[in-house]
Amino acid sequence: MSTSSNPLRDALDRRLPRIAGPSGLVIFGVTGDLSRKKLMPAVYDLANRGLLPPGFSLIGFARRDWENEDFAQIVHDAVKEHARTPFREEVWQQLVQGCRFVQGDFDDDEAFETLKTTIHELDAAQGTGGNFAFYLSVPPKWFPKVVQQLKKHGLADQKEGSWRRAVIEKPFGHDLASAQELNRIVHEVFPTEEVFRIDHYLGKETVQNILALRFANTLFEPIWNRSYVDHVQITMAEDIGIGGRAGYYDGIGAARDVIQNHLLQLLALTAMEEPASFDADALVAEKTKVLGAVRLPKDLGKETVRGQYAHGWQGGEEVVGYLEEDGIDPHSKTDTYAAIKLEIDNRRWAGVPFYLRTGKRLGRRVTEIAVVFQRAPHSPFDHTATEELGQNALVIRVQPDEGVTMRFGSKVPGTQMEVRDVSMDFAYGESFTESSPEAYERLILDVLLGDANLFPRLKEVELSWQILDPIEEYWDKNGKPASYPAGTWGPVEADEMLARDGRSWRRP
Repeated sequence: MSTSSNPLRDALDRRLPRIAGPSGLVIFGVTGDLSRKKLMPAVYDLANRGLLPPGFSLIGFARRDWENEDFAQIVHDAVKEHARTPFREEVWQQLVQGCRFVQGDFDDDEAFETLKTTIHELDAAQGTGGNFAFYLSVPPKWFPKVVQQLKKHGLADQKEGSWRRAVIEKPFGHDLASAQELNRIVHEVFPTEEVFRIDHYLGKETVQNILALRFANTLFEPIWNRSYVDHVQITMAEDIGIGGRAGYYDGIGAARDVIQNHLLQLLALTAMEEPASFDADALVAEKTKVLGAVRLPKDLGKETVRGQYAHGWQGGEEVVGYLEEDGIDPHSKTDTYAAIKLEIDNRRWAGVPFYLRTGKRLGRRVTEIAVVFQRAPHSPFDHTATEELGQNALVIRVQPDEGVTMRFGSKVPGTQMEVRDVSMDFAYGESFTESSPEAYERLILDVLLGDANLFPRLKEVELSWQILDPIEEYWDKNGKPASYPAGTWGPVEADEMLARDGRSWRRP
């Protein structure tokens, strides 16, 4: 019998979304915050948008002594509270049929055997076809154990025509040596193309828009280089402290937590050459070239700054300093703020500094990339009329108000020739009727589809650690973090770092 194509479906119609085939998701550490606030709501939102297969299955694995019904209730509550799309009973009823819970510790062989049986049962009942992704939403020290258990119990074995994938949350190690060891363990069990390292920043619509902005517009690409760009600032600021994460955060710090993955990925996307296509291999090739060309400053003492928030006021509330937080050693040297200056040693960017900064308890929550252009070479306007004129800047806001802002000089209305900076804004929320999906929606769907575009590869992770390791080693041996009051924009030393170059930080 010949298979006829659907006459109503046009290959050029871009409205038809990519829908996952038969598959299921196993979440290890399903009782944690990430799972409750992000992963389970993202699964529901995908189902609600019709992007999951009818027989999709969700298995939770944790220590709690729950029945399947308890687990279903937990998912239900998490979805009600945190989902982006409206709650619909019929979508929930279909999803809950494939929900199962497996109780046990990560070194409990019996629990992994139960997991294996549960997967077989769901293959038969839900038609998942043996396709399962294992999401490791667990503390990093458990990554090797869980992966080895999956191997030991045959859960990672790929049968003909089906797949098994591993999804690993950051951090991928705490330095180059530990990252290489972790990669070795994971790749002994799962082939390279079936390992998805989650950097949720890469799932954000605005981050992908960096590529569209640069390569789909003749307006920007010709000036995206050292001839026109003065410097680039990449900022990820948080207004919260460490919350209940003392156990994870102390000893890791801001640079390892954010610069090594999020900010270096943003730098790579901002600075890379145009890829041959937008498939995973072509993107990785260009990002890897950029990370390989990054050069550290000669004087790490002057061109890098680490800080620690002290007691202060934030949002009208008095807050304690890092060293007074519960569970923190009062002599801790862990950085809650880090700023570094990097250069890229290639033809496009030679001599253009990239300033990266991140911190907790800063002025407000914001992530942005600011490409600051050189001043106009000759101004026919007299000095008094241009006091308000700065440098042109293109600012890509990753969160919270996703969009792009352009800053340029314009004449002030009136009889005098006075020029002042003005801004032109594009906001996602106003230009498109569809709201941006949560990063985890996009990433979970990509895992189920086997699309690795937005996931950092092994080489990128290792290059990022090669950049950060010498800085961490220097900090380890020299002094202690500078102090800054909570609610400010970081230590004075960071302002001085830019002032020495004749520049200043943008106030986001």
